[in-house]
Amino acid sequence: MGVSYKINVEKEKKEILNRYRTLLRNTKDKLSNSDKQTIRKAFNLALEAHKDDRRKSGEPFIYHPIEVGIIVAKEIGLGVNAITCALLHDVVEDTNVTLDEINDFFGEKICKIIDGLTKISDVFDKDVSVQAENFRKMLITISDDIRVILIKLADRLHNMRTLSSMPHDKQVKVASETMYLYAPLAHRLGLYNIKTELEDLSLKYTKPEGYRNIATQLSETKDERIKYINRFVNPIRKKLKEQNFKFTIKGRPKSIYSIHKKINKQGIDFEEVFDKFAVRIVVNSTVAMEKADCWKVYSIITDIYNPNPDRLRDWISTPRANGYESLHTTVMGPNGRWVEVQIRTERMDEIAEKGLAAHWKYKENNKIDSKLDEWINRIRDLLAQPEHDALDFVDNFKLNLYPDEIFVFTPKGDLKTLPINATPLDFAFEIHTEVGASCLGAKVNGKLVPLSYKLKSGDQVDVLTSKKQTPKEDWLNFVVTAKAKSKIKNALNEKKKFIAEEGKAILQRKFRHLKIKFNNQMLNELSSFLKIKDSLEMLYQTGLGEIDNKHLREFATARTGGIYGYLRSKFYYTPPKVEKTYIQQVNKSEKKYLVFGKNEERLEFNLARCCNPIQGDKVFGFVTVDRGIKVHRVDCPNALRLQSNFDYRIVEAKWVRKGRTDYKAILKIKGIDKLGLINDLTQVVSDALNINIQGINISGEDGIFEGDLVVVVKNKTHLNTLIQKIMTIEGIQSVNRIYKT
Repeated sequence: MGVSYKINVEKEKKEILNRYRTLLRNTKDKLSNSDKQTIRKAFNLALEAHKDDRRKSGEPFIYHPIEVGIIVAKEIGLGVNAITCALLHDVVEDTNVTLDEINDFFGEKICKIIDGLTKISDVFDKDVSVQAENFRKMLITISDDIRVILIKLADRLHNMRTLSSMPHDKQVKVASETMYLYAPLAHRLGLYNIKTELEDLSLKYTKPEGYRNIATQLSETKDERIKYINRFVNPIRKKLKEQNFKFTIKGRPKSIYSIHKKINKQGIDFEEVFDKFAVRIVVNSTVAMEKADCWKVYSIITDIYNPNPDRLRDWISTPRANGYESLHTTVMGPNGRWVEVQIRTERMDEIAEKGLAAHWKYKENNKIDSKLDEWINRIRDLLAQPEHDALDFVDNFKLNLYPDEIFVFTPKGDLKTLPINATPLDFAFEIHTEVGASCLGAKVNGKLVPLSYKLKSGDQVDVLTSKKQTPKEDWLNFVVTAKAKSKIKNALNEKKKFIAEEGKAILQRKFRHLKIKFNNQMLNELSSFLKIKDSLEMLYQTGLGEIDNKHLREFATARTGGIYGYLRSKFYYTPPKVEKTYIQQVNKSEKKYLVFGKNEERLEFNLARCCNPIQGDKVFGFVTVDRGIKVHRVDCPNALRLQSNFDYRIVEAKWVRKGRTDYKAILKIKGIDKLGLINDLTQVVSDALNINIQGINISGEDGIFEGDLVVVVKNKTHLNTLIQKIMTIEGIQSVNRIYKT
């Protein structure tokens, strides 16, 4: 039964017109008559195409493309062509308008962008994430026009702003996907405001309780925060005026997501987050004086407040890979509170706000343009790789979105940007594929280091090569860049194919001797008989000499003997494809304490080891290919990836009764080391609460201890009682549940 809406047609017409006028007011430049006609033509086409369409909220659908256009114009700062595409971005996918018509009305350039934005529907196997294919298709257009990605981010931002009208499962799916891909992408393109809002909105739907708690506490402390910021900036403002600087000062709270991340990472409470807000000083300066002026402001601030030397970040001398420039320092403010201060010029601030769009405006800064070109070329290389699996592609793409960077140097002093934890091997592949493939070793700052050595900012790396060296499989265990991973995989696959060809020739000879036909069916039967995943792997192992005459004689005997049918049924079996409806029913003798789906069915399941859910945790089910349902906590480290890429295999899960008494939970305990601590701990756990301890590992240094406690509990309430009891032990500072050791 559909939802009925009370529609006020005249009111909606006025609202549509008001939003359209807002769009025109927010264009970055004064529009020519020709530009106005183009935007008006796009608006009229979208209005007509979507005239009968409504969003889940009941609003006219046309609100959405207009709002996307406003984001594109106001928050990203793009021009008339991008605004036109924003208005039209859904017409080909959702209406009868065709790409040919778009091409006729608006030209080839706009048609290509619309094509990149148009989703793919129902043409891929259900085991492949359609969204991953959409994402790949969108990125392919990066070779032609990067505005496709910018418009897509605007589209995603408006969808996130209006996500409240969607069903809960859809909210979690879209929010997870946004956190997994789109927020890192916005960061990589320098769109910090959009990135921050996407992260906060994603958190609102994936972890609503944590989001609400922080939002409430930020709201309750707002007045006090404003007073403190004013007290902090007043002496700075006075000094800057004395030095004749033209400037603005902005104080803002840290994002809810960043506070939530810090609370969870450090195992602290909201009150213990010392830098909940940042002060930004934006200086009016010429390009020639930018660097000097920013350092002068830094000097003035640190004359007033003591800086934390470990918290200085100079992204002016060495901008981030996405072009971000700023000086960041953390200083000790009044009442012993740390305050982060960001210092930048108006040009730097616009780049930080609008990312790529602002870069085009400041093209004279070649240092920034070259970094962006370098990144875009890296994406083009990734798209050119012979990688057919869309999900592998998305995972590789994510490696190119690294938020934390290090800066290392070649022997000649050239600067290279790499992700944190990069190794000399990543560096070698960054120089050139052939350098990476033939990398034998490396010297860092003149000293020989292993290829798995983790580089640090400022390191100078000299790669040692050999013509005899080839990529090794274990290299994949420590390289972190997408380029290195894909090049190593390609080299290994080529080597594997070459050896497999040799294996094929060997098998042909041996099959002839055993009087067995050599064809694809026989190869499949042999690989099934040997329990090898596919015939290519079997040919590869034959080429390596791992499949010998004994194996082949056994196969020949089995084929001709009476047990052949038995062997076929036992080994030559392909499990059914997993569809959304394929879930194995639970045995009636199993304990029934979890139900799945809207109909609350009782199904077979296992608890995921990656997050160790216990009764009372918020959980979801994930349908595996061959092991029934795996139950994960909603805050599992793998939850975002699963919900983003495999939403069709996610099922709702709910605890309905107490059934098990053997849930494993791991606690991270920190505090002040003292005599008898272990005894106090075991007394509380084992004696007072009668809880079984599976493992305990505590180490201390300089009067501080940290350790893991593995316990068996009945449910979450039982665990929370234990945590509260442990917190009463003298010297214990924090107790936090972790996923696994």
